[in-house]
Amino acid sequence: MLTRGGDSSLVVDILYDKTRGRNAALTCFYFDFAAQKEQSAINVLGSLLKQMINGTGNIPDEIRRTLRDQKETAGGRRPQLVDIVKMLRLITSSQGTYMCIDALD
Repeated sequence: MLTRGGDSSLVVDILYDKTRGRNAALTCFYFDFAAQKEQSAINVLGSLLKQMINGTGNIPDEIRRTLRDQKETAGGRRPQLVDIVKMLRLITSSQGTYMCIDALD
């Protein structure tokens, strides 16, 4: 679904109502022109993954293990992009998922 301007908040509201009480996840990311350096692929996808994990009561064991193993490594290494993509695939394969990403222009 493509929108322009402030329509994304309306889309998020509609999707929130649609997913409430269902086995579905809704995540949002709003790009900020002033914060371009912080908006790398790993940070954007990591933010979406974090929202999904926080929003679900049933975190797959594989994701728990991956996060625990990385936390236990020297210095508590953050998940790499490949790990985040794998975890996103795992979560989205088990439930309906909506990702609203705004300000791509």
